[in-house]
Amino acid sequence: MMGSVEDRDFIRKEINKFRVLYPDRLIHTRFPPEPNGFLHIGHAKAIVLSFDIARENNGLCNLRFDDTNPEKEDQRFIQAIKTDLRWLGFDWKDRLFYASDYFDRLYQYAIQLIKQGAAYVDSLLSEEIRKLRGTPTRPGVNSPYRNRSKEENLKLFQKMRSGYFPDGMHCLRAKIDMSSPNINMRDPLIYRIRHQIHPRTGKKWFIYPLYDFAHSLSDAIEGITHSLCTLEFENHRPLYNWFLNTLNIGHAPQQIEFARLNLTNVVLSKRKLSLLVEKKVLEGWDDPRMPTLAGLRRRGCPPQAIRRFCRDIGVTKTESIINMSHFEQRMREYLNKHALRFMVVLDPLRVCIVNYPAQKTELFEAINNPEVPLSSIRKISFSNELYIERSDFNQNPPVKFFRLAPGKTVRLKHAYCVTCESYDCDVDGKVTTVYCRCDFNTRGGDCKGQKVRGTLHWVNVHDTQPIVARLYDRLFLSSDPSKDEDLFEQLNPHSRIDFNSAIAESALRGIGVGETIQFLRHGYFCKDSEQLDDMPVFNRTVQLKDSWEKIVQKAVLRS
Repeated sequence: MMGSVEDRDFIRKEINKFRVLYPDRLIHTRFPPEPNGFLHIGHAKAIVLSFDIARENNGLCNLRFDDTNPEKEDQRFIQAIKTDLRWLGFDWKDRLFYASDYFDRLYQYAIQLIKQGAAYVDSLLSEEIRKLRGTPTRPGVNSPYRNRSKEENLKLFQKMRSGYFPDGMHCLRAKIDMSSPNINMRDPLIYRIRHQIHPRTGKKWFIYPLYDFAHSLSDAIEGITHSLCTLEFENHRPLYNWFLNTLNIGHAPQQIEFARLNLTNVVLSKRKLSLLVEKKVLEGWDDPRMPTLAGLRRRGCPPQAIRRFCRDIGVTKTESIINMSHFEQRMREYLNKHALRFMVVLDPLRVCIVNYPAQKTELFEAINNPEVPLSSIRKISFSNELYIERSDFNQNPPVKFFRLAPGKTVRLKHAYCVTCESYDCDVDGKVTTVYCRCDFNTRGGDCKGQKVRGTLHWVNVHDTQPIVARLYDRLFLSSDPSKDEDLFEQLNPHSRIDFNSAIAESALRGIGVGETIQFLRHGYFCKDSEQLDDMPVFNRTVQLKDSWEKIVQKAVLRS
């Protein structure tokens, strides 16, 4: 499929060149996660790109787990990655692979390198190897074991394979150039000894290949045409190609690097995210404040909006940082068109309608989503006792306070206009009940030409669903917390605010776990799988509009 889609970035231009040179070859990409943690929003960009490239060219995209380090791998991570990919909307069909599928072939490739004089067994300790590698400005020094004979190298490598030696006693290194300006080419390690049970191969192996060796050759074995990587692998490309060329792999894959996704107010370092979990700053890898796909899913971020965001930001060679507001706006745009609307009171204040019959109940119609033509309708019950937001009433209102106050009239959404006549307070001066009079000529909220500035949401006291509402916001105050020495000093103290006594209209009982809806005036919320005291929990996905700059300014003033 040639045309504008493929021409929109440098990767697609490279794909076009390839198709001209090799018109009979199928475009084949892959996504190769390590099963040692959860995927995050940065991975989403790589996922969308790799699968999109394949789809646009009627090609294929593999899912391959890079399971070459059994010390850190876990089956739960494998399952989590599969779940995340499917939730994001991608299907690898029958193309699920593991680097461990190729351990026998990789071992034979290593034997071939030894026989070609292109690899040797080094007996230096790891610290000694690091010292001899040199620095970016100082060349490395050859290992004293670099000139071992092919026969000795083969015998030692076979003994390494059999488990004869303890961890760290020997390693296999490629013989390239210790004076290369690219440190990755200074005789890199290919295999290391690890007496570790592998989740898939068990006790079969006592040596495991390193990433650069396993990755390039796994790509070649699977027939990958384009290996799409982030920019940190750019200096690894010469080594990627060296393995393929030295082993004379035909139709070698082409590695192409692109800038990774960076977001303001977000940390994507797995080490730092682990620290937040270990220190119990967050409740786990799926905490809704986490940038992991599991966290975003629990927060209610639609996968459709995440895919659009990843496509919108484009593919470049230049590192940059995307404002979180752009990501949140994509959430709003999608949810505005798809989320049902409901009335929920987070901090309830009781209102009595003094002229409304005590035993009477009325039903009003409400459109579930006014953005959707011919949207469905739900019924909302109304009585003489209601809940409104405590912040929607002020006994001593400031100028331009357009909500409820003594003598002021407001519109109750979908219902009537009411005027405040009086209120009660407890011994501490806290308002407990507000008394209003209803204008029955304003049924449906039509105030008949009156200048009523405020419209309030409400819930019938006698027809409610108690819920827990959790208001989530950005975890860090700093726009680039990864640069701060003390990560914990940049934590937003208001990244989560709990309302454990929120009251919703009873229609919320029909909302399923994982469904994202709009709480009128409060934002978009997703029903969590967790319950608190048998009450459903709703997590805020995003506010109705971006107010982050005001939050930051207030935090600065307080400090």
